[in-house]
Amino acid sequence: MKTADREFTTISGVPVEPVYAPGDFQNPAPGEFPYTRGIHRDMYRGKLWTMRQFSGFATPEETNLRYHYLLAQGQTGLSVAFDLPTLMGYDADHALSEGEVGKCGAPISSLEDMEILFRGIPLGDVSVSMTINSPASVLWAMYLAVAEQQNVPWARLSGTLQNDILKEYIAQKEYIYPPRASMRLVTDTIEFGALHTPKFNPVSISGYHIREAGSTAVQELAFTLRDGIEYVDWALERGLAIDDFAPRLSFFFNAHSDFFEEIAKYRAARKIWAHVMRERYGAQSERSLKLRFHAQTAGCSLTWQQPYNNVVRTALQAMAAVLGGAQSLHTNSLDEAYALPGEHAVTIALRTQQVLAYESGVTNVADPLGGSYFLEKLTLDSESAANDYIRRIDEMGGMIAAIEAGFPQTEIASASYRYQREIESGARTIVGVNRFQSAVFQSDAEPIELLHVDEAGGRRQTAKLAALRARRDNGNVQKTLDALRRAAEGTQNTMPLLLDAVRAYATLGEICDALRGVFGTYRETPHI
Repeated sequence: MKTADREFTTISGVPVEPVYAPGDFQNPAPGEFPYTRGIHRDMYRGKLWTMRQFSGFATPEETNLRYHYLLAQGQTGLSVAFDLPTLMGYDADHALSEGEVGKCGAPISSLEDMEILFRGIPLGDVSVSMTINSPASVLWAMYLAVAEQQNVPWARLSGTLQNDILKEYIAQKEYIYPPRASMRLVTDTIEFGALHTPKFNPVSISGYHIREAGSTAVQELAFTLRDGIEYVDWALERGLAIDDFAPRLSFFFNAHSDFFEEIAKYRAARKIWAHVMRERYGAQSERSLKLRFHAQTAGCSLTWQQPYNNVVRTALQAMAAVLGGAQSLHTNSLDEAYALPGEHAVTIALRTQQVLAYESGVTNVADPLGGSYFLEKLTLDSESAANDYIRRIDEMGGMIAAIEAGFPQTEIASASYRYQREIESGARTIVGVNRFQSAVFQSDAEPIELLHVDEAGGRRQTAKLAALRARRDNGNVQKTLDALRRAAEGTQNTMPLLLDAVRAYATLGEICDALRGVFGTYRETPHI
C-alpha cells in the first residue's frame, strides 16, 4: 500500500496533512489558563495519576478480596463496578434480577452489602470511585453511612460518584426515572456535597460511555462538556454559587486507539471548559476553571481474536491518557472480550500503568508533546468542532431538549454505523480481525485464563436479603420510606432522607420503588 493511499487520512472528518509546520500555536505553560497543557505546573513530577482499576463481581465478599489484592499490588485508588440489577435499582431477589446477580459487577442491595464491600478498607485513606448513575444518590448514602461506622468524617472522604444521568439517556440507557426527575436527584447530590463532602466529587461527567456507543472523539468531547454545562445550569437554578460546587465537578473520558487524536481531545477539553467556566458563568476560583478527568482505555477496542493484542492496545491508549494529562486511569485487561478480568489479566493491566509511571520517562516533563505542530493543530480543530456541537445544542434549548429530540443519539448512531462499515469494508484495519489473521495467535491456540463467576453467589445474596428483612425494624424502614416519598413530592433535598432510609437498612429496591412511585419511569421515544 502506498503511503499516500493509507487509511485514516481524516480524523473526526478533518483532513490530516502529511507534514505540519509552525502555526499560531502559542499556549500558556502547564498550570496556566486555559490549561491546554495541563492543570498543574509540574504535572506528574509533583504527583502521579491515581491508578484506579475498575472492579466488581460475584458477591460483595469476593469483590472485597479483589480490592485487597489490588491494593497489595500497588493500586492507589478503588473503582467500584456494580452489577446490572444494582444499576437499574433492583434488589438481588427481584424477579428481573434472576440470572444477573454478580455476573458483571458487585451486587449491592443494602447497607449490609456496602459494609462487606469495604470491610478492612479505611475509607479515610483510600480514594473510591463508584460507577453508578440512576440510583447513584442511594449508593452514595450507603457509602457515607459506612464511613460513619468507620468513624471517618465525611470531610476526609475523597473519590468520585459517577452520577451522570444525562449520558444514560444519550448512550448507556441505564435510566429509571424521567430526565427532569433524575436531574433533580443529581442536583440534590451536588448541593449536599458542597455542604458536607469538600473532597468528594458528586458527579463524574462521562464521555466514556458515549464513545463506547460509537461516537467520534469530537462527539465524545462535545456531548460530555455540554452535559457538564447542563449540570451547572441546574445547580445555579437551585441557588448554589458557581465557585461553591464547580471545583468538585470531574470528568471521565475514553482513551481510544488514535494516539494523537485522543491527546488533542483532552487538551481541547481543558481549554473549552476553562473558557466556559470563566466567560459563561463568571467563575472566579481557579479550581472552578480546571477540568480534572479520569480516563479508561477503550473497552470497545478489545477483541476476542488474538487477545494478547489487547495488551498492546491498552498500553498505547494508556500512554495517550498520560500524555494528555489524566488525573486517574483504569487500564483494561486482555481477557475482557471473553469475561470479567481474571487475577492474572488484571495484574498485567495494573503493571502496564506502573511501567508507564516508573520506566517510560514520560512523567519527567509536563506536557512533553506540547509544541508538536500536528498535535497543536489537531487540538484547535477538535476545539472548533466541539464548540460547533455545543452551540447547536444551546440553540435547541439545552441537553435535555436535545435528548428528547434524539439529536445526540442519532449523531452517535450514524458515527457508529460509519465506523463499523469501515471495518467491514477493510478501509479501517483492526489487527487480527480483518487483517493479519493467524490461527497461531488465536485464543484456542494460546488459551487464556478466564474468571468464572460462582452461580451460587446469586442464591447467597437472596438468602442474605431474606435474613436482613427478618431481623431489621421494618416499622422504622417504612417510616423512612414514607418520609422519602414526601420529600420527593416536594422540593426538599432528598439526601438526608436517603441517609435515614439506608441507615434503617431499607434496601436499594425499596428505596427506588418509593421514588418510582413519585417520579414514574422513563421510556425512550425512538428516533429514526
